[in-house]
Amino acid sequence: MTAPTNKDAIIAFLITALAGAATALGASVVFFPSLVKLTSRRVLAGALGFSAGVMTYVSFVEIFQKSVSAFEDAEFEENMAYIYATLSFFGGVLMMKLVDVCVQLLNGGNHHHHTQCCDIESSPHYIGQTGAVDPVAELNEWHQSAERELEEENNQRTVDSNDGSNEEVEEQLKNDSEEFCENLESQQPQQTPGATGENDRGEVQQRIVENPPAMKDPHEEHRLVKMGISTALAIAIHNFPEGLATFVATLHDPSVGFVLAIAIGIHNIPEGLCVALPIYYATGNRCKAFGWACLSGASEPIAAMLGWVILAQTMSQIVYAILFGLVAGMMVIISMKELLPTAHRYDVEDTVVTYSFIAGMALISLSLVLFVV
Repeated sequence: MTAPTNKDAIIAFLITALAGAATALGASVVFFPSLVKLTSRRVLAGALGFSAGVMTYVSFVEIFQKSVSAFEDAEFEENMAYIYATLSFFGGVLMMKLVDVCVQLLNGGNHHHHTQCCDIESSPHYIGQTGAVDPVAELNEWHQSAERELEEENNQRTVDSNDGSNEEVEEQLKNDSEEFCENLESQQPQQTPGATGENDRGEVQQRIVENPPAMKDPHEEHRLVKMGISTALAIAIHNFPEGLATFVATLHDPSVGFVLAIAIGIHNIPEGLCVALPIYYATGNRCKAFGWACLSGASEPIAAMLGWVILAQTMSQIVYAILFGLVAGMMVIISMKELLPTAHRYDVEDTVVTYSFIAGMALISLSLVLFVV
């Protein structure tokens, strides 16, 4: 295995940064409420299943095998190389468990698998969390909030349009005042254009008064803000090992790293939704919601930079072998414990999850075959 150059590190960093930027892509829907309504359970379930398929296949078939090969290159016997690679693999699993513990500590010690309603108020929520917040109910809530927002915008546009029409009518009446006075008697039984516009405007305003937008509960606003910010911090911690995994894989084999970055980026998109939408619907501030989501995704390129600092100082086959084993374990446990369970909660009848999981494995296998051929 040749030592990576600074150019290789830059490419690996850029690919990792693109995977983290997918979080911002998901959060950008706060600027387009109509896109929130387009998100469906099947779309989210399919994306998560596809991402899990890619990550699982590449972890077992490619990354774990690279760990074994790296131990062999470090002059370990074949059987010992396999044993050490296996230990590194389960070390990655244990590392992700420690990350879950950190998230629980961030949540004040509440275990995120509890389903009591008292946990919902303060528990951070991220893709893969199988606890306090029901993802289907949350998705329905997002759709309802987006529909209310679009309805309010349409009502306001109608009012503004009628205001503009009234001004045009008044200007026309001033210019044609003489003709209006001559025909006033004949037009008196009819309704003037101005009255028509005024009546339309009054109807819209009356409709808004009779059906006012739902008043925001201060307690609910505080809950949503706290949940959104906690989610951002939890995802930032959670994305750190993913960033390291993408960087290490790309540094050794850009083709593998690129496909892995795509898989991570796909499930980062709904994570951006989980951060941005609760904050936006609580504060009404699109930029604040988008900013928190971007910060949660920034941990991936930060992990890449720290990974390069470590590798630049200790450029050895053993370090690479251990990192590859850790990466394989982390990717598998993320897929098994987080992505697939959440995908099945969106798709209880399994209409798309299994197929998308197989499709993800087929795509990564095809890409690897093409690089070999």
